[in-house]
Amino acid sequence: QVQLVESGGGLVQAGGSLRLSCAASGRTSSSYAMGWFRQAPGKEREFVAAVSWSGGRTGYADSVKGRFTISRDNAKNTGYLQMNSLKPEDTAVYYCAARYSSVDFSYSRYDYWGQGTQVTVSS
Repeated sequence: QVQLVESGGGLVQAGGSLRLSCAASGRTSSSYAMGWFRQAPGKEREFVAAVSWSGGRTGYADSVKGRFTISRDNAKNTGYLQMNSLKPEDTAVYYCAARYSSVDFSYSRYDYWGQGTQVTVSS
């Protein structure tokens, strides 16, 4: 199995940028897709972005397209979520997730999760 640890969250003003990181350990030699999800208070966890093992396939929620970029560096066992032009509605706890299969946009299909990192965007 793989263990995930997110970092990079914080408080930022609207229009600002943050880069989240997801460090993986454990069974990282096997191919796994990586996804980012978020959950705001009182709301369900929602898909943000996902990337395949090779990085060749990515997907984004409509709400973040053109503003967020997902990437990964398998040599460093780390995934990234670059978030630009942040909005107050992006405020949430952001979770990194992994699955030993192809890219998927549903949180229920991911088996491994990090503890989450808080992102707060002030207006």
